[in-house]
Amino acid sequence: MVGDAASPQHKRTPDEEIAEALESDIIFGRLKPGERLREEALLERFGHSRHFIRLAFARLEKKGILVHTRNVGAAVRAFTIAEVEEIYDVREMIQRQAALRIRLPAETDDVARIAAIQRDYAACVKAGDLRGIHACNDRFHLAIFALCSNSHLLALVKQYMDLTYVIRTVTFSDPKALEASRRQHELMIEQLKGRDSWALAELCVQHLRPNKEKYLGRLREAGDLVSQTPAAE
Repeated sequence: MVGDAASPQHKRTPDEEIAEALESDIIFGRLKPGERLREEALLERFGHSRHFIRLAFARLEKKGILVHTRNVGAAVRAFTIAEVEEIYDVREMIQRQAALRIRLPAETDDVARIAAIQRDYAACVKAGDLRGIHACNDRFHLAIFALCSNSHLLALVKQYMDLTYVIRTVTFSDPKALEASRRQHELMIEQLKGRDSWALAELCVQHLRPNKEKYLGRLREAGDLVSQTPAAE
């Protein structure tokens, strides 16, 4: 299942449905980094007016999934290989420092709260709920890094999590990657109970790298396809 089922209290609007469908296309790699979204094709696909298509675009732009360029239109957000490397250098520095500032062993109540979030995450993985996976994953990591007791550092962690949303989703459709992520989450919880800050920090950094490498792989694949396309005569 992709996304949460509509509750009796909230019936999804057409733009929400369109945004969720496009987000799933990006997660599963059906829409590639940098690929343009053509309104005419989406009008035919979804059967809704341009108004709802553009509202859906606005939702995804707010999340950082799409970018809109004047006279070009909407496209899947794409980073260059150099940008990915630089952004992840910063993410690793920030998250390492946040993890090192956590006082270990963490309080029992904090560990229990984080473990409860992890159970929600595992349930979403089992159900194939991609939207739930994303939400619980963010809750889990922000709950851990909040223990660094530095609100400015935590804000930076969140800023770079949001910036890399489109990169972080690339493994959501990979069962093996999700299982590896789940196991690393469990290890983080165990590290919070111990006293080895360096081990916790290193685990937090290692946890970032599979998404980065898979996204870089997609960029290189897209570049190879472009280079193999014959030039127009």
